[in-house]
Formats: sequence, structure tokens, C-alpha cells
Amino acid sequence: MNSRAPAVTLRRMTTADVDAVFELDQRSFASPWPRRSFEFEVTENEASHQWVAELDGLVVGAIVVWLLVDEAHIATIAVEPELRGRGIAARLVCAALQALAAQGAVSAALEVRPSNEAALRLYQRFGFVEVGRRKAYYQDNGEDALLMDLNPLDAAALERLCAA
Repeated sequence: MNSRAPAVTLRRMTTADVDAVFELDQRSFASPWPRRSFEFEVTENEASHQWVAELDGLVVGAIVVWLLVDEAHIATIAVEPELRGRGIAARLVCAALQALAAQGAVSAALEVRPSNEAALRLYQRFGFVEVGRRKAYYQDNGEDALLMDLNPLDAAALERLCAA
């Protein structure tokens, strides 16, 4: 999964990363999360697990995943627009799903815009399948959200996929 990724380092997000992640989110989405949401994820949300990808000391990617009982829910993922398509998102998804599988997650879920074809391809490579749709979910343009699940979340399959 990471053969095309630049020499990025993955690590857990800290409060020192909140501003950089917020700014990345602003560059990445029409409806970005508020800064306070990232601060909450790092400091208060016990279900939240977050990672950043760094390149040359700069945050170039981030993922927030919630462990809800035994489900890993990908809440958000972003990569610098000019670095997309280089495997950074795949590395973030690998890190998050492997860590949460080790903590007891047996499935994974997410919402994604049908128009986000790159994200759809990424999730499908991991084995996510569409299981439903939320009508007019995205407030900026009224686009639906596709609901996708990965069930079961197979740690051995993830290991093989992430090592490729």
C-alpha cells in the first residue's frame, strides 16, 4: 500500500498539531471541521484515536478514528492536496485500522461523498463496501453520504495489505 508514499513519518496527533491539522482540513474540504473539534478529539474524546503524517517536519496528513465499542469509525482523513495519490492516506488508514483492530475493533465504518472518487477507490482497496446512503448529508452542497463498512476487520488481511 505504501510503495509510492514519500518518506513520511506517522505518529500520534498531539495538542501541538491542532493548528496544523485544522489548517490542513481547511485546505482539504469545503466544510472543514472547526478547530475546536480537533482539540476536543485530542484532549477530551476518549473514543478518539488520531495520527498525523509528517514530511520534512510538516504535517501533511491526518486521520481521526473513533473506537465505538468494537467498531473503528473513520471520522475524517485529509492529505495535503499537492501530495494526494502518493499513498499517504493509505498509510494513515493502515496505521489506524491496525491499531484499533489490536484494541478490539472487529469492523470499521465511514461516510464518504460519492463525488470523492479517490477516497472511494482507497476504501474499496481496503475492502469497504457500500451499505447505505444518508440523503443530503453534506451541508455545503446537499450531497448524499455513502455509508461504507468493512466487516470483518481482519487483522491478518490488514497486515498483508499494509505491507504491500
